[in-house]
Amino acid sequence: MNLQEVENEVIALCAEVANFIRTESANFDRSRIEQKGSFTNLVSYVDKESEKKLFAGLARILPGCGFLGEEGTDIIGDNGYQWIVDPLDGTTNFLHGLPIFAISIGLRKNDKTVLGVVYDVTNKECFHAIENGKAFCNDKEIRVSPLENLNESLLATGFPYVHSAKKLIYLDIIETFLENSHGIRRLGSAAIDLAYVAAGRLEGFFEYDLKPWDVAGGAFILQQAGGKVTDFKGGSNFLFGGELCAGGKVHAQMLKVIEDRWWK
Repeated sequence: MNLQEVENEVIALCAEVANFIRTESANFDRSRIEQKGSFTNLVSYVDKESEKKLFAGLARILPGCGFLGEEGTDIIGDNGYQWIVDPLDGTTNFLHGLPIFAISIGLRKNDKTVLGVVYDVTNKECFHAIENGKAFCNDKEIRVSPLENLNESLLATGFPYVHSAKKLIYLDIIETFLENSHGIRRLGSAAIDLAYVAAGRLEGFFEYDLKPWDVAGGAFILQQAGGKVTDFKGGSNFLFGGELCAGGKVHAQMLKVIEDRWWK
């Protein structure tokens, strides 16, 4: 299999589905919003239709793969590959007309990510990378920020739909970062947060209660851009473990702040 060819086809597919999302955004029917459990966890016909289009296209690009998607698609493949897809990361933003949302796609082979694509729908920016390659935004190489000090950094975070018993600890972590950085942004799309760290627009990103489809594409792109991604213990269980700390040269400083508080 030629990963470069697969990547090109996935990018073209994302551009096609992104066009559908933009068209629907212009005339969105708010009466077709649904709740997934919590009243803050929302889904629309756009999410569902986008996932159908993506999985149909990905099945054509690479037949026999497994699938894991946010809107319920869970298929076991027969060739060792698995697509992990969020058809519309940043649904709440989309539903409110806030133009920060993305398509996120990761491809794993035998539990190792080999391809990542994050397509920023509004800005038509495609962040992408493949195994043993560099990271790109619209075919221009990107790298993580060269800044080495936390107090010079701009960070991003997010808030889970259901707050855990550790919400006050999390707020303490956020307060510490606010006092020791240039600030924190909450964009509402983990995929875009990770892509922006990969591109050096942000120095770091952290969040808990994340799902695999939120981070599979973006985390891999960030790693290929020279960054580091771990769970809150500094380990590698960030894809399915729900906790993620990602950054460039300030990753270790970020992780220390998190570890000292999260696990006390």
